[in-house]
Amino acid sequence: MPVPEARREPVADLVRRAQGGDTMAMARLIDVLAPYVGSLCGPIALQDGPDAAQEALTTVFRDLRALRDPDALYGWVRMITVREAVRIARRSRRSTPAELDDVPARGDPQLATDVRDVLDRLSPDHRAVLVLRDLESLDEKTVGALLDISTGTVKSRLHRARHSFRKAWNR
Repeated sequence: MPVPEARREPVADLVRRAQGGDTMAMARLIDVLAPYVGSLCGPIALQDGPDAAQEALTTVFRDLRALRDPDALYGWVRMITVREAVRIARRSRRSTPAELDDVPARGDPQLATDVRDVLDRLSPDHRAVLVLRDLESLDEKTVGALLDISTGTVKSRLHRARHSFRKAWNR
């Protein structure tokens, strides 16, 4: 996942001002964080991505004063966002994986739709591990910390998720 443009700008001052109650700084932070949060929630929570993003942003701004190091904003937001996306996805009727039989062919012109369809067939736990490891490029230890699972569990879920994804994709 590419680094958001806003991520390159220093946000520490913005965070400090928002923590102090500056509503303009809060509005700017929403503008900065919303695309990033949405890009994490979409592949994990699928059709419930917008709900997960809203819940994550609500939690972020409710707990913003608890953030001790404004330079750690994106890691802190990622942790909250992934947990909310997984929680929402589990709650959804899609928490049990769909059958992997009727997956669109690889040559389909709507590749993004194909990928989303294959992701839709994975469990929320498998989607979360795939997104964090393969799209966010986080190591297993960090993924485990974000999802509150052991590194061994991350590795086994990642193996199963990749296997299921490949199996579905190659049909």
